[in-house]
Amino acid sequence: MPCAEANRGWKAELNLGFKRKLEHTVLNRHAQFGPLTVQRPFYPEKETCHLYLLHPPGGVVGGDELRINVRLEEEARVLLTTPGATKFYRSMGALAQQVQTLSVADGCALEWLPQENIFFDQTRSHLSTRIVLEDTARFIGWEINCYGRPASRDLFTKGLVRTRLEVIRGGAPLLLDQLLIEDASALKSPGSFNGYSCFGTLVATQVSPRLLDLVRTIVSTRDNRQLVGLSLLDDLLVARCLGHYSESIANTLRSIWGALRPELLEREACHPRIWST
Repeated sequence: MPCAEANRGWKAELNLGFKRKLEHTVLNRHAQFGPLTVQRPFYPEKETCHLYLLHPPGGVVGGDELRINVRLEEEARVLLTTPGATKFYRSMGALAQQVQTLSVADGCALEWLPQENIFFDQTRSHLSTRIVLEDTARFIGWEINCYGRPASRDLFTKGLVRTRLEVIRGGAPLLLDQLLIEDASALKSPGSFNGYSCFGTLVATQVSPRLLDLVRTIVSTRDNRQLVGLSLLDDLLVARCLGHYSESIANTLRSIWGALRPELLEREACHPRIWST
């Protein structure tokens, strides 16, 4: 395990800005402090910029404070993902914090598709994601949170995990999700996770009732060992998925993304190649 906690943790910040230039989107602002960075952009779809976020230490420990700020302007189209899971390790008492702010201007489209977050037993972690949209901005994104590593029988028995997901459009709140998990009882409760250990949430803007019906058809044929719920708040789709393994939840959310993308972003789903490595 990294030993940064003994040194009061890493302090890191990553600021990214994007805009449209001629036929494709460019990364026109890249400022970083501490161990947060990106790989070079990829263009498998020409105008859409695919970018991978990197945290070289390999995990988040008590005392770490990580901030990621993303801004899209001037008709930018961006897909952001990570090369692997983000791991929040056991803490000796200090809080690990990761705060993400995603801002999307009118006429822009952002896909926020990180791989899963794994919260190890006895972690003390706070993960906050704030999505700020202008009126005509388009967004599809997800978060997948796994408590412990059930496939390795490394279960989450105690700790503190506080997550917050906020979506704002035109200055008005569309969604505010907050969740506090403190021990295994919260995972076992029928009023919470009901024995599941992994939870995924996908949100997408400008979804019509007809498109919601299409998504319902898709999820009805998925793995029946999962629980999937769909809600449409005005035109904001909120899909929630409970399961035992992050991989199966990721597959479900990717199938929803694949159904939404042609209509919302006018292109077929293009999987980042890092997902296949």
